[in-house]
Amino acid sequence: MAAAGRLEPMVRQRVRIRFRKQGDLRLIGHRDLVRLLERLFRRSGLRLGMSEGFHPKPRMSFPSALALGIEGLDEVMELELAEPAGAESLLVQLARHAVPGLSFLSVEILAQGTKKAQLQSTTYQLPVPDDRRAAAAQCICGLRCDSAGPAPEALGPDAGLVRQSLEDIRLEEGILRFRLRTSRRRSAGPRDVLAALGLEDLERSGTCLTRTAVQLQS
Repeated sequence: MAAAGRLEPMVRQRVRIRFRKQGDLRLIGHRDLVRLLERLFRRSGLRLGMSEGFHPKPRMSFPSALALGIEGLDEVMELELAEPAGAESLLVQLARHAVPGLSFLSVEILAQGTKKAQLQSTTYQLPVPDDRRAAAAQCICGLRCDSAGPAPEALGPDAGLVRQSLEDIRLEEGILRFRLRTSRRRSAGPRDVLAALGLEDLERSGTCLTRTAVQLQS
C-alpha cells in the first residue's frame, strides 16, 4: 500500500496498432485522421495516456504520416494507454467503433522499454493504363541507369533523389510497384517517383495511389 499522501504511479501501456485507411477516408489529411482516432478511442472506452502541460493530448505517434489522397493498407501507429488491456480485446473494441474506410488489422502490446517505432521503408503501387506502360518501363530503365532507358537527367530535377531513395521498382502486369528507403537526409516521396516516370497526372484522372506496406526497423 502506498504511504499516506503519496499517489500510486499511473500504469502506462504502449500498444502498436496496424490499420487500413481506404475509400473516401483517403481524402482527409493526417491531422483530421488523428482527431478521428482520438474520438474513436474515447467511444471505445479506452483510457489514454496523456501528455503533460496546459493542453494535454493523447500520447499517439505515427512513424510515417500518410499523405492526403493515398490509400494505406498496412499503416502503423503507437498509442499509450493509462490502464492495461489485452491485445485481442482491444482489437475487438476498435473494430466495433470503426468508421467506413477505417479497419484495424492487429494490436501488439509492446514490452516496457521498447523504443518508438522507426521507419525503414514504405511500399507503394499504382495501376498504369495500357497506353502508358511502354513509356513508364523506359523511364524505369532510366532510373536504374540501364542503357535501354533515357539518361537520368532527362527524367526531371528530382530523378537523382528518386534513384537514391529507391530500393526496388518494377512494372508487372500493369501494376507499378516500388519501395522507398527512409533516410535522415531528404528522401524522395511516392509522388516524386510518379513525376520521374511521367505518371503524375494519373492521380488527377482518378487513379488511386496505394501504400501497401510500412516496414519498421527491427
